[in-house]
This record gives sequence, structure tokens and C-alpha cells, in this order.
Amino acid sequence: MKRFYLALAVLGFLLPYWQFVPWLAQHGLNPPLFVQDLFANRISGFFGLDVVVSAVVLWIFIVAEGSRLGMRRLWLPVVATCVVGISLGLPLFLYLRQAHLDRRADAEEKLAELKVPKN
Repeated sequence: MKRFYLALAVLGFLLPYWQFVPWLAQHGLNPPLFVQDLFANRISGFFGLDVVVSAVVLWIFIVAEGSRLGMRRLWLPVVATCVVGISLGLPLFLYLRQAHLDRRADAEEKLAELKVPKN
């Protein structure tokens, strides 16, 4: 699953920026125009607000799940969500989470091997 999550994170970076970079090249870094374009009509506003709410939910999930598992570097998917969006932040968090779980399972397996008496 780690490779799948990593592939989704790469797509989650490339696809949004495929649309954003030409806009940025044309208008420069212009936050008021960005917000104006984002909420240009009801449909784009619907998607914009959906993404904002989803990002907040994702941040809460990252902190809660990451803390529960004792994960480190939880700031990475939060920053990725702010800089790119949920399309990068969520698969990046899932990749980091799976890597953490895999490392923990490997460590538990090695510990169990040490505790098993050999005949």
C-alpha cells in the first residue's frame, strides 16, 4: 500500500499544479485575485468550501491518528495540504502512517523472535 499512497501523493501534487502554475505565471502571486477566481460562481465556491472543510478535518485526523500511533513529522502532511491541497496531504499522511506501521510491525516481529526460546 505504501507505493500506492506514494503514487497518489505524486499525482496529488502534479495534477493540481498542472492547473495552478499557468494561473500563477499569468497573474503572479495575487491572493485577492486567487480568492476572487476561486469563488467566481456558486459551483466553484461549493468546491472551494468543500476543500477548506475537508482540509480542516484532515488536519484533525492527522494530529489525532498520528499522535495515537506516536508518529513523528506530522507537520509534513499539514504543510503539504496548505501548499498544494488535500490531494497531496492525505495520501502523504497515509504513506507516512503505513511506513510507521510497517516499521512497528517489523520491530515487534524481531522482538518476538528474540523472546522465543530455540531448541
